[in-house]
This record gives sequence, structure tokens and C-alpha cells, in this order.
Amino acid sequence: MSERWGIFPADAKPPQSVVGLAGDVESDGGAVLALYREPVGHAWQIFALLPMAQVQPTPYQRDLSATHAKRLREVIKKLDRFIDPVVVVRHGPREYWTPNGNHRRDALQKLKATHVPAILIPEPEVAFQILALNTEKAHNLKEKSLEVIRMFRGLMEEAPRKSEEDFAFQFEEAHFITLGLLYEKYPRFSGSVYAPILRRVDRFLGQTLPKALEERGHRAQMVEAADEALADVVARLKKRGIVHPYVKNFVMARVNPLTRARKTLPSYDQAWEKILSSLEKFDPDAVRTEDIARAAIASAA
Repeated sequence: MSERWGIFPADAKPPQSVVGLAGDVESDGGAVLALYREPVGHAWQIFALLPMAQVQPTPYQRDLSATHAKRLREVIKKLDRFIDPVVVVRHGPREYWTPNGNHRRDALQKLKATHVPAILIPEPEVAFQILALNTEKAHNLKEKSLEVIRMFRGLMEEAPRKSEEDFAFQFEEAHFITLGLLYEKYPRFSGSVYAPILRRVDRFLGQTLPKALEERGHRAQMVEAADEALADVVARLKKRGIVHPYVKNFVMARVNPLTRARKTLPSYDQAWEKILSSLEKFDPDAVRTEDIARAAIASAA
């Protein structure tokens, strides 16, 4: 074992797999600073400096926010030091994925850093769990949904026989998967209009991930059909001169079949069939601008 590697606790013996991983880091051109047991679950981890070019974001996480990365870069420049290591897993020779440090990685890259301080997790599957705990930058609904559907596809390749229920912790909420499909197809989709209903009727599926993806496609199509019907209602309201930022939310609140449902909820399909039917029967002449404005104020209170 290299004498340069600090071991904590000093009298503990790291597993051979962790020692081997540390050797891989040095073979990749990185520098191992310490092998240690983290203080909560006492799992072995490696603290290392990794070559910048070898550290990349996981392919299934949210897109980089240029604004947030710029802000981080400015703070690092002002402090004149980098004090927040990223978490990584080794994906292959000379390749490391970070599930929670893409903005910091980008900031360091823009500042011409040659190495990235990193906590290397020996178990690659932990990367998916870390995504669920990612708080580097607060997600909006679109970012979270896209991250989850990308994670879904990544897990489907690695563990096709497992179900959505097996990854409930990583996905957090079932409706993120459905909305993720819609955001992939329509980047400007108004997901927040439908999220309150989806949150109540969408559930994790017990089917294998490939089969679940087929069902997710069906569920996304039902929301898409409702969105088309809602767009028609909004267009008819606009012809009457009713234009308001809250108009979609107002109409959906009017056709929501779950408003009075407390104990017994309809199934996913039943809920969206009722919504579509109500939207197709919706009477725009019964709506006044002041009604929408009052509802918007009440929702913000």
C-alpha cells in the first residue's frame, strides 16, 4: 500500500476492492490523498485529486445552468480557492462521473483548473441515489422531470428486470417520470398546470422498467390530449378578450375531478378521461376575467 495514502481510522484495514480502486486512480493520473470511513454508515471512500478532463457529469442528470455556473465561478474567484469537493464514481479507465457536481466541475474548468478535488464512491450504483439528494442548485419542475426520465433510461439499461418501485427513492415521485416524457417532447410544456393532479393519481409501477416505459408513454399521451383540449379552451377565451397568466390553472381547477375526492381517488386513466371530457364540454362564456384574477390571488396567498 502506498505510504502517501492516509488511512482513517489509522488502525483500520481498507477492503482490497477499495485499495485496488485507489491504485486505479493513480494509474489514471490522479492523486489519492486519503482512504477513510465516512462518519454515518462507515462506508469506505477515497479522497482524491482527479484530472479535470476525466471528470464528466452523469448523462442522465439535469442540464447545466450557465447562470448558476457563472455565479459559482465568480464566488470561487473571489475566495481564490476551491473548498467543495465533488462526488464521483469511476465509470471506466480514465473516466469518472459526478452525479452532484456538474456546476462546480464546469466552474473549475472555466477557471483553467487542471484537477478536481473529489470524493470517490466505490459503489457506482450510489450515483443514482446521490441524484435524489442533489441540492447544489434547486430544481424546478422541468429540470427535475428531465433528470428523472434520463435516470430512468440509464437504470433501464443497467437493470432492465427491476421495476419503478425498486427505484422509488431515486425517482422521488412517480409523476416526474410522466412529465419527463412530455418535457422531452415539448420543452415549453406547462407541466406545473398538471402536476397537482398527477401528484395525486400517478403511482410507481411494479412492472419491469421496459414495460413501465410503455405505460408511461400511454400516461403521457393522456396528459397530452388534455393539454390540446385545454389549449382550445384558452384560445376560445382569448377570442372573448380574456387573457391572463393564470388562465390555464383556472380552467384546470374547474375541471379537476379530485377537488372533492378525499379518501377514494379515481385511477389514473379514469381521472384523465374525466378531465378530457370536462374540457371538451367547457363553456368559455361562463368565465369572467375577475374570476380568474380572484383565483390567482387566492392561490398565491
